Amino acid sequence: MGALPAAHGGAAGFVLQGIGSLSQVRLRLAGAAETMSLAGDWEILTLAGSLSPDGPHLHMSVSDAAGTVLGGHVMAGCRIRTTAEILVVLLPTHRFSRAPDPASGYDELVVQSHEC
Repeated sequence: MGALPAAHGGAAGFVLQGIGSLSQVRLRLAGAAETMSLAGDWEILTLAGSLSPDGPHLHMSVSDAAGTVLGGHVMAGCRIRTTAEILVVLLPTHRFSRAPDPASGYDELVVQSHEC
C-alpha cells in the first residue's frame, strides 16, 4: 500500500478510514516487541495512517464475534476475509518520508511541501 502514491505520480498519501473483515490479523500492540497473529473472523473497525515511499504506517482496531476489540500497529500478513473498503487520499504536492528523531529514538514522519 505504500507504493500507491508513487503509482499515481506522488510521494504522499494517507488512509482516511478503512472497514471490512479479516481472516488473519497481524498487529504489534503498544510497547510490544513481537507481532500478535490471530486467525478467525475479525471486523475492521478503524484503519488509518500515512503512505510514503518508505512504506505505510497504519494503525487498526478490530473486533471478534464476541465484540472484543484489539488495536495496534498493522503488520504484514493481514488477510482480507470478504472485503476491505479503504479510503485513500493522495497529496500530489507533498512528500512523506521518515527520519530519525533524537527525542523519540524512532524514525518519525517528515512532511515536505512542493509545487506541482
